[in-house]
Amino acid sequence: FTNYQSGDSLHLSELRIVLLGYRGGSGKSSAGNTILGREAFDLKTTAQCVKRQGEVAGRQVTVIDTPGWWKNLPVERTPELVKQEILLSVSLCPPGPHTFLLVISVGFLYTEEDRRAVEEHLTLLCETVWSHTIVLFTRGDCLGDTTIEQHIESEGEALKWLVDKCGNRYHILNNENRGDVTQVTELLEKIEEMVAGNRGGHFEIKRELLEKIEVWRRKKEDKAKELCMRVKKQREIHRTFIGEFSVHGLFFKLLGRNKSTRQL
Repeated sequence: FTNYQSGDSLHLSELRIVLLGYRGGSGKSSAGNTILGREAFDLKTTAQCVKRQGEVAGRQVTVIDTPGWWKNLPVERTPELVKQEILLSVSLCPPGPHTFLLVISVGFLYTEEDRRAVEEHLTLLCETVWSHTIVLFTRGDCLGDTTIEQHIESEGEALKWLVDKCGNRYHILNNENRGDVTQVTELLEKIEEMVAGNRGGHFEIKRELLEKIEVWRRKKEDKAKELCMRVKKQREIHRTFIGEFSVHGLFFKLLGRNKSTRQL
């Protein structure tokens, strides 16, 4: 792990983490569960950011899980909703995240298309995001006797470029061995070391981008309210219809009985 400008680390009482990565197999949500030490995140694909908190190794830790992008597709192929949720993640842990954990499974081959997809999606947040990013490798159990350094070297230039872009900051997690608290403690210490290298600062988003996020959030809330009202109205119509149908049904039933009585 690299030495930073300050050469020091610090112990933070609070840590704010955003998980980023591709959907379907990166181990992103599982990593969040391993960090928090419980089943905090649903492992099903999510369309929205999910925020969870807990105390970990004497720190109050906030973890934001974001919707993933398709592993090797360019950013223009990613739905607008997913891109907006990635931006929104920053505002869910004010005043801003200490780190972005870029989650990658060692169980998959890492290609140039994967690298390009990561670069394009992270750049949505602005260029300074890289100085706050750590590559978090999952599926450490797949490595066997191979070290993570050997894995990075053997995967080729695409992965080496990415690790270098993140200041040679990386960590390996075994999501199958959550009983090993040391792997989480070491990750938190690496985050604190990175924060020290950033002079104790967290990620700050540009004002224009923040305004864009606020507009998106308001629109999202308005749409949610509108949908709620629409569903409520449909339920009322449904109840009225069922009520009228029941009254008519009773009327025809009684009418049928009257006819039968007359015939007798």
